Amino acid sequence: MLLEQVVSGLASGSLYGLFALALVMIYRGTDVVNFAQGEMAMITVFVALTLMKAGLSFWAAFGCTLVFAALLGAVAERFIIRYVSQGAVLNLVIVTVGMFTVCNSLAGWIWGYIPEPFPTPLEGGAPLRLGGIVVTRYTLVILAVAVTIMVLLYTFFTFTTVGIAMRAVAQNRTASRLMGIPVNRMLLLSWALSSVLGAVAGVLVAPLTYVDPNAMSGLLVYAFASAVLGGLDSPVGAVIGGLLVGVVENLAGAYLGSELKLSFAFALIVGVLVIRPAGLFGHARLKKV
Repeated sequence: MLLEQVVSGLASGSLYGLFALALVMIYRGTDVVNFAQGEMAMITVFVALTLMKAGLSFWAAFGCTLVFAALLGAVAERFIIRYVSQGAVLNLVIVTVGMFTVCNSLAGWIWGYIPEPFPTPLEGGAPLRLGGIVVTRYTLVILAVAVTIMVLLYTFFTFTTVGIAMRAVAQNRTASRLMGIPVNRMLLLSWALSSVLGAVAGVLVAPLTYVDPNAMSGLLVYAFASAVLGGLDSPVGAVIGGLLVGVVENLAGAYLGSELKLSFAFALIVGVLVIRPAGLFGHARLKKV
């Protein structure tokens, strides 16, 4: 049914949007795309799985994993990114690709490459019927968590001093320093928050798939597509782009075949970028010549 496919697409699209939002936060702060975002999220998923095997409940492991993700992002910024951020942009690109490789290899060395199932927070339970729409309980959980996080982020960046300072640093580091804003601290916080967003998306999507060192590669591809579609410098665009990609991908898979859903989603993106290269909500950058 069409409405069921749309609801399911919104659920997966909200995950893409969260992941794309993490990419946009890093891009706005450093002008570079973090190619290691997916592998950092994969590490946090393995940490959550390890904690649950040790006896913690899903939600307790989830909370501990978010703390670990924040520390992981902060450590990456403080001890790696900060030392190369003053050089050429290509240096940052190479470093994030190197982080991708290291995280992937480290996960394989510690946890192995055999796919493992990830526990779901909702065991059993019949699907819910909302009017003429049948949806699983876990789909509603994903939507609820994603919407809650997006509202909290909007509130944080709009009404808190720290959130406004982070936005100022993303816009202009030099002016922010002159205004007394601790730029390095804000960049560290941006990386920590970005890592947390990736962990949320990773842990929520893990019960729908299997966990292995390459588990987040597909999610990262869709997140890149969402960020580019919405605009790499637009948090709102990242969320809306994720929802659009999720719905289009789901509809294409249902009515055109699963083999074409990724191709159809990217065809939509190419079409949008041909008309508007900065994305739906992005802003074209002017350069002096």
